[in-house]
Amino acid sequence: MARKKRFEFLEHTADAYIAAYGRDLAEAFENAAFAMFDVMTDIAKITPEVKDSVEVAAEDEHALLYIWLETLLIKFDIYGMLYSKFKILQLKKTAKGFMLRAEIWGEKFNPKKHMQKVGVKAITYHVMEIIKEAGKVTLKFILDI
Repeated sequence: MARKKRFEFLEHTADAYIAAYGRDLAEAFENAAFAMFDVMTDIAKITPEVKDSVEVAAEDEHALLYIWLETLLIKFDIYGMLYSKFKILQLKKTAKGFMLRAEIWGEKFNPKKHMQKVGVKAITYHVMEIIKEAGKVTLKFILDI
Protein backbone atom coordinates (compact mmCIF):
# COMPACT_ATOMS: atom_id res chain seq x y z
CA MET A 1 0.00 0.00 0.00
CA ALA A 2 1.35 3.43 -0.91
CA ARG A 3 2.28 5.72 1.96
CA LYS A 4 -0.09 8.62 2.43
CA LYS A 5 1.24 12.10 1.85
CA ARG A 6 2.59 13.63 5.09
CA PHE A 7 2.43 17.23 3.95
CA GLU A 8 2.46 19.51 0.94
CA PHE A 9 3.45 23.06 0.17
CA LEU A 10 0.61 25.40 -0.72
CA GLU A 11 0.88 28.53 -2.84
CA HIS A 12 2.13 31.61 -1.05
CA THR A 13 3.96 34.64 -2.40
CA ALA A 14 6.73 34.98 0.18
CA ASP A 15 6.60 32.40 2.97
CA ALA A 16 6.23 28.63 3.34
CA TYR A 17 2.53 27.74 3.47
CA ILE A 18 2.10 24.12 4.54
CA ALA A 19 -0.73 21.62 4.86
CA ALA A 20 0.23 18.75 7.17
CA TYR A 21 -1.94 15.64 7.32
CA GLY A 22 -2.66 12.89 9.80
CA ARG A 23 -5.18 10.26 10.74
CA ASP A 24 -5.55 12.15 14.01
CA LEU A 25 -4.32 15.38 15.59
CA ALA A 26 -1.17 13.76 17.01
CA GLU A 27 -0.04 12.39 13.63
CA ALA A 28 -0.78 15.74 11.97
CA PHE A 29 1.38 17.51 14.59
CA GLU A 30 4.21 15.03 13.91
CA ASN A 31 3.95 15.71 10.17
CA ALA A 32 3.84 19.49 10.74
CA ALA A 33 7.19 19.25 12.54
CA PHE A 34 8.57 17.01 9.77
CA ALA A 35 7.48 19.59 7.18
CA MET A 36 9.11 22.48 9.06
CA PHE A 37 12.49 20.74 9.15
CA ASP A 38 12.11 19.77 5.49
CA VAL A 39 11.78 23.48 4.70
CA MET A 40 15.13 24.03 6.43
CA THR A 41 17.19 21.15 5.00
CA ASP A 42 17.02 17.77 3.27
CA ILE A 43 15.32 15.90 6.12
CA ALA A 44 16.40 12.53 4.67
CA LYS A 45 19.97 13.42 5.68
CA ILE A 46 19.12 14.03 9.35
CA THR A 47 20.14 10.94 11.31
CA PRO A 48 17.80 10.35 14.28
CA GLU A 49 20.65 9.52 16.67
CA VAL A 50 19.95 11.89 19.59
CA LYS A 51 16.69 11.47 21.49
CA ASP A 52 15.08 14.43 23.26
CA SER A 53 11.70 15.15 24.77
CA VAL A 54 9.29 18.07 24.49
CA GLU A 55 6.36 19.03 26.66
CA VAL A 56 4.25 22.07 25.82
CA ALA A 57 0.88 23.43 26.90
CA ALA A 58 -1.46 26.06 25.47
CA GLU A 59 -4.97 27.43 25.82
CA ASP A 60 -6.25 25.93 22.53
CA GLU A 61 -5.19 23.64 19.68
CA HIS A 62 -4.03 26.52 17.45
CA ALA A 63 -1.77 27.86 20.19
CA LEU A 64 -0.54 24.31 20.87
CA LEU A 65 0.51 23.89 17.22
CA TYR A 66 2.26 27.27 17.33
CA ILE A 67 4.12 26.49 20.59
CA TRP A 68 5.03 22.95 19.43
CA LEU A 69 6.68 24.22 16.25
CA GLU A 70 8.21 27.24 18.00
CA THR A 71 9.78 24.99 20.66
CA LEU A 72 11.38 22.83 17.96
CA LEU A 73 12.62 25.92 16.11
CA ILE A 74 14.14 27.27 19.34
CA LYS A 75 15.98 23.96 19.85
CA PHE A 76 17.50 24.48 16.41
CA ASP A 77 18.34 28.15 17.05
CA ILE A 78 19.89 27.61 20.49
CA TYR A 79 21.39 24.12 20.28
CA GLY A 80 21.83 23.68 16.53
CA MET A 81 19.68 20.54 16.55
CA LEU A 82 17.86 19.26 13.47
CA TYR A 83 15.12 16.66 13.91
CA SER A 84 13.70 14.05 11.55
CA LYS A 85 11.62 11.75 13.74
CA PHE A 86 8.72 12.83 15.96
CA LYS A 87 6.44 10.75 18.19
CA ILE A 88 3.59 12.42 20.05
CA LEU A 89 3.16 10.38 23.23
CA GLN A 90 0.28 12.39 24.62
CA LEU A 91 -1.93 15.15 23.25
CA LYS A 92 -4.91 15.88 25.45
CA LYS A 93 -7.36 18.45 26.69
CA THR A 94 -6.69 19.63 30.24
CA ALA A 95 -8.46 21.92 32.69
CA LYS A 96 -6.30 24.80 31.42
CA GLY A 97 -6.38 24.01 27.69
CA PHE A 98 -4.25 21.44 25.90
CA MET A 99 -0.92 19.71 26.49
CA LEU A 100 1.44 17.75 24.29
CA ARG A 101 4.26 15.42 25.29
CA ALA A 102 6.56 14.06 22.60
CA GLU A 103 9.85 12.34 21.90
CA ILE A 104 11.97 13.70 19.07
CA TRP A 105 15.13 12.40 17.42
CA GLY A 106 17.77 14.16 15.38
CA GLU A 107 21.35 15.34 15.29
CA LYS A 108 23.44 18.48 15.50
CA PHE A 109 23.53 20.64 12.38
CA ASN A 110 26.60 19.89 10.25
CA PRO A 111 27.08 22.23 7.27
CA LYS A 112 29.03 19.53 5.40
CA LYS A 113 26.12 17.08 5.71
CA HIS A 114 23.00 19.25 5.96
CA MET A 115 22.36 21.44 2.96
CA GLN A 116 20.69 24.67 4.02
CA LYS A 117 17.51 25.40 2.12
CA VAL A 118 15.84 28.41 3.74
CA GLY A 119 15.90 29.74 7.27
CA VAL A 120 12.68 29.67 9.23
CA LYS A 121 12.38 32.89 11.24
CA ALA A 122 9.08 32.20 12.97
CA ILE A 123 5.79 30.35 13.03
CA THR A 124 2.72 32.52 12.42
CA TYR A 125 -0.96 32.38 13.30
CA HIS A 126 -1.82 34.00 9.96
CA VAL A 127 -4.32 31.73 8.09
CA MET A 128 -3.64 28.88 10.56
CA GLU A 129 -6.34 26.23 10.30
CA ILE A 130 -7.08 22.91 12.00
CA ILE A 131 -9.55 20.93 9.91
CA LYS A 132 -10.94 17.76 11.48
CA GLU A 133 -12.80 15.23 9.38
CA ALA A 134 -13.64 11.58 9.99
CA GLY A 135 -10.28 9.75 10.11
CA LYS A 136 -8.31 12.77 8.84
CA VAL A 137 -6.86 15.99 10.27
CA THR A 138 -5.31 18.76 8.17
CA LEU A 139 -3.18 21.50 9.71
CA LYS A 140 -2.52 24.59 7.58
CA PHE A 141 0.08 27.09 8.74
CA ILE A 142 2.66 29.55 7.50
CA LEU A 143 6.35 29.61 8.35
CA ASP A 144 7.95 33.04 8.09
CA ILE A 145 11.12 32.51 6.06
